[in-house]
Amino acid sequence: MQFQVTAIEFDFDSDDDFPEHQFSNITDETIGMIWEAVDEDDLIEEITCATGWCIKSIDYRIILN
Repeated sequence: MQFQVTAIEFDFDSDDDFPEHQFSNITDETIGMIWEAVDEDDLIEEITCATGWCIKSIDYRIILN
């Protein structure tokens, strides 16, 4: 299935050394992207692996072909 991320919140609380603008860049780059995944759990895993950050919350829409 294909998913388009419409909103996402990453768990950036654990890294105080990462520049603030980088947090925004990661979030902005993820929103709107289309991800291929089996289900919501797989989607979260795919995004976590791609960005290196855990996800606190996510909203998405399923892309129908």
